[in-house]
Amino acid sequence: MMKLRKNILHQLLLVILLQAIFPLISTAQKITYSEAEREDGRRTDFEIIGKVGSNILIFKNNRNDNAISVYNNDMKLLDRVKLDYLDDRWINVDFVPYANHVWMVYQFQRRSVVYCMGVKLDQNAKRMNDPVELDTTRIGWAASNKLYTTIYSDDKQKIMVFKINNRNPKSFLFTTLLFNANMELQHKHHMNMPMEERNDYFTDFLVDNEGDMVFGKFQRKNGSDYITNLQLITKKGGEEKFNFRDLHHKDERVLDEVKIKIDNTNRRYLFSALYYKQKRGNVEGLYTVVWDKAADSVLKESMLAFNDDLRKQAKGPDANLRIAFNDYFISDIIIKRDGGYLITAESMYTTSRGGTFNRWDYLYWNNPWSSPLDYSYWSPYYSPWRSPWNRYGGAAATRYHAENIMVLSFDKDETLQWSNVISKTQFDDETDALVSHSLMNTGGELHFLFNVYERRTLLLNDHSIGPDGKITRHPTLKNLERGVEFMPRLGKQISANSMIVPCQLRNYLTFAKIEF
Repeated sequence: MMKLRKNILHQLLLVILLQAIFPLISTAQKITYSEAEREDGRRTDFEIIGKVGSNILIFKNNRNDNAISVYNNDMKLLDRVKLDYLDDRWINVDFVPYANHVWMVYQFQRRSVVYCMGVKLDQNAKRMNDPVELDTTRIGWAASNKLYTTIYSDDKQKIMVFKINNRNPKSFLFTTLLFNANMELQHKHHMNMPMEERNDYFTDFLVDNEGDMVFGKFQRKNGSDYITNLQLITKKGGEEKFNFRDLHHKDERVLDEVKIKIDNTNRRYLFSALYYKQKRGNVEGLYTVVWDKAADSVLKESMLAFNDDLRKQAKGPDANLRIAFNDYFISDIIIKRDGGYLITAESMYTTSRGGTFNRWDYLYWNNPWSSPLDYSYWSPYYSPWRSPWNRYGGAAATRYHAENIMVLSFDKDETLQWSNVISKTQFDDETDALVSHSLMNTGGELHFLFNVYERRTLLLNDHSIGPDGKITRHPTLKNLERGVEFMPRLGKQISANSMIVPCQLRNYLTFAKIEF
């Protein structure tokens, strides 16, 4: 009997011990670092492709030296595959990653012709087929920026490559090529779009799971900040025409940068932008319109005015509430399964000896096509408002600031459920690589990773926010190596519970895998 009681007592103690340990195990993060490669320095251009098979692939470019580094799950370098088939006059490369392979779409120029090619790579970055010619363009100059843009649907079953010829500023010629997941051409179309020279702007371009192209177009009267018209533009995968739908035309409130998100589950398109009442006025609130694809009409349009409580959250109770949102930019839109959504916005600005740069300096200082691309072809992703900063940009007199992150949660009827703010203060001189944040979506929580100085040491912090809006400040991540500085805003989520974040180690570029 005594022996039985001891066994029961031991089992109870074991259960209590496991219950005490389990929360620590479930919330712990593991960081694994790659070794620095001598070819990779601060000026190396890179793109984190993702996890392909059992390996992690990262594309790297050092001038005309192109390679893909292949890492195993422990971030040990398995191979550095030279991409010798990228011509010396290569222009750009894009990737569409899948579970066991990746499509690489690249562009290069030979004489007066720009070639757009596709090649399938395996988990070891080895070619699975000969490069396939997707399209060509004859030009009369040496191209320095990409002509073709590659976008793909959330389920990766539709891939679209397109180009825009702006030789005639009154009428742009769009060429779209729609492929399936095997990079087999489904449709190639040519369409003209009427434009008002220097007054028409585009949003980001997206493609939904049905192969329909989606983007927005808006106008600014006489070059002012006033948006006179915001249109939803769609092109069905099999149709050679654009469909125009008016969205924002009730008044002349000034809209900020317009963000688009596709809700494939509910077949909706979400347009969001901060707005203000007058030219160079203060940010007043959030404008949102939901387009129902099935009904081919606006499901709901709303303007959420930011009240004093939100303004106190965004900037603190002692701040000037009137200007609380003037340096905020929308960073992410996360769609919920029921049609609701989350919007995150971050406070970002720069200061210099010449003064503070505000949002109008970032958003409206130039036309998106009055760039070096203004020869005949224009890439929609070459635009001054896509990011106010450069990765290694700026003179020594420029200081980059990234502060609080506001999170707003809406239900499917666009009613605000809750709001909260992740408080932080970040700044750096010369470069913005170490400031701002990255977002990790684990399904049950959103993790925000960002650097904070603690005792003169730059440490990576993890704050998460749950479905109820509650913020959890996790302990400083373990296995933070001395001398390694994270660049979180350039990181990429590669699985349901892990992401890759680039790092600086002295003058070298390395990478860290963070597992949640």
